Amino acid sequence: MAHFYDIDDDVVVVIGSGAGGGTLANELAQKGIDVVCLEAGSHMRVGEFRNDESYMASRITWNDPREGSGDASKNRPTFVCKTVGGTTVHWTALALRMQEHETRGLSTYGAMANTDLIDWPVSFAELSHYWGLAEDKLGVTGTHGIPRHEGSNNYYVLNAGAMKLGYPHSPTANLAINSTTRDGRPACRQSGFCRSGCIYSAKWSTLYTEIPKAQATGHFELRPDSMAIRIQQGENGRVTAVVYQDKDGNTVRQKARAVAVAGNAVETARLLQLSTSAQSPDGLGNQNGLVGRYYMRHVFGFVLARMPGKVNMYKGIVQAGSLEHEAHHDTSRGFASGYHIETVSMSPSGVTRIVLPYEKWGASFGAAMDDYQNFAGAMMCGEDFPQASNRVTLHESRTDQYGLPIPVVHYERNENSHAMADHGLGIMEDIFGALDAKQTYRTQAGGSGSATHNLGTARMANSERDGVCDANGQVFGVPNLFISDGSAFSTSMTSNPTLTIVALAIRQAEHMQKQMSSRAL
Repeated sequence: MAHFYDIDDDVVVVIGSGAGGGTLANELAQKGIDVVCLEAGSHMRVGEFRNDESYMASRITWNDPREGSGDASKNRPTFVCKTVGGTTVHWTALALRMQEHETRGLSTYGAMANTDLIDWPVSFAELSHYWGLAEDKLGVTGTHGIPRHEGSNNYYVLNAGAMKLGYPHSPTANLAINSTTRDGRPACRQSGFCRSGCIYSAKWSTLYTEIPKAQATGHFELRPDSMAIRIQQGENGRVTAVVYQDKDGNTVRQKARAVAVAGNAVETARLLQLSTSAQSPDGLGNQNGLVGRYYMRHVFGFVLARMPGKVNMYKGIVQAGSLEHEAHHDTSRGFASGYHIETVSMSPSGVTRIVLPYEKWGASFGAAMDDYQNFAGAMMCGEDFPQASNRVTLHESRTDQYGLPIPVVHYERNENSHAMADHGLGIMEDIFGALDAKQTYRTQAGGSGSATHNLGTARMANSERDGVCDANGQVFGVPNLFISDGSAFSTSMTSNPTLTIVALAIRQAEHMQKQMSSRAL
């Protein structure tokens, strides 16, 4: 692996090593561009992974203090990872494209109360090209001739119930999990611990795909346990360096030719707000007060069902199936946009949290948990519309272990999201009911809790009046600063975000190379 000096001002500094940062870093390194990647978390190796959710959660979760308000959980408003590879270590690898109408949110849905919709500044046609590149990179099943996985029992239950309701058959999901040996990695063995880090490396993660490939170029240096605390800006408006704290508590200043921020939506927004200067007194890219605003997290809801026989939902890929029949835009259902229904499996402790509000401690609860092997599970993932009031801000007094103000995440669902959640939860209950489920248990429609899909706090737009960065993720007014993660999403779409994050990172790397070749960077 290469090593670059802190005074080397010809490197691109990428902050974060997950889907956006890890992909961008590798794409740049493959083009011969020198990259320093700062990752706040430690560097775990695949050999350290265990099929043990509690063990792995304690080692990869971002546990730094945060506060939530509104519908967000007060003490844990978000769930993300703090480790090399970011949340690609934990993700369940469902890789779906946006629909064309979702790229034109404002044009499709129109002005709606309590929303701040815009159209994406990137066309559907252009995104389609980069989704194709991303699918090939990730090895997404059902695309590019890559065979789909066999279904799990949980998938077969969901699909059979849906067909009984009149929905057409759905194949197993498009997954960034190897169904055959590919890219030097083996096929999935269906062990069911996708969220604990894949011990086989069958699931795509930047930890063991993009980062090792970048290291092999000689143009990439990974610095784990390095928490970025400020991006410095010069008198000419360009950023000049990133200040970070290393694992020993030392403050280091790495000079930079350009900086790409990919710290997940909360940390990206916080870092931009912390990076004040004479030119940017409210933080980088924040001249219109939009950094941190338009925070989105998808409309989630879960339904568990006690089926008449054994399902063993914990066996097999967590999100083995996805029903897309409600993902369209149809206001006759009482809401705009739509949602996917996806299989989900839960450990006994996860089942407990959903069952307890219905079956209090005692005989009824015990009977429900005795049926753990009979549980089937599904979740909905719907489009969450941007609202300026949903935002990430800095706490006025509370600080973390780095001495930085902790982020405060405020989130409230709007009327459209409530209507969508009620509809989706009802459909999932009907699916399981069609197969004679003994009982169904749903999360409450109004609760949003802790989010894993955090989007939109530095969104792309056609002008700085509506967003923080342009179609290339280039921050308005700061030509060598880029947003390289889900923070840049203009709207949330119905689909899980990782495929689009990777697609945008590939596109951004091409743009940055062109700008460097023309000496604009």
